[in-house]
Amino acid sequence: MMSTITPELYVTDLKASLAFYCTLLGFEVDYDRPEGRFACLRLGPATLMLEEPVGRTWLAAPLEQPFGRGVNFQIMVVGIDDLFERCRNAGAPIFHPLETKHYRRRDGMVSQTQFVVQDPDGYLIRLAEDAEPDR
Repeated sequence: MMSTITPELYVTDLKASLAFYCTLLGFEVDYDRPEGRFACLRLGPATLMLEEPVGRTWLAAPLEQPFGRGVNFQIMVVGIDDLFERCRNAGAPIFHPLETKHYRRRDGMVSQTQFVVQDPDGYLIRLAEDAEPDR
């Protein structure tokens, strides 16, 4: 059995969040429940659920902007340079600029090019692509 993790993010405006994730970042709606103000999104193998907190919620404390304090969500993508330019040109809040970082993983080094953008509710979304070690 394969284990997966799918974050479910509470959002203040599902329509604005769908525009950010789908139009800007390239996610597609896998399925939705408009009556529940809910959508499940997919970008390659990455899955993300968005929901306006109406009705039954799983909130441990009141939501305050920016949402998602203390966490960032890394999503592996293809075409990081174009995605960064698209976000920057759209005026999306870039929290950390495009960079190439080298990380130790198990017994070796890996390199990834990445940047961090804030979604409409302030969640930090770290978009990354595997990079050649000399980039």
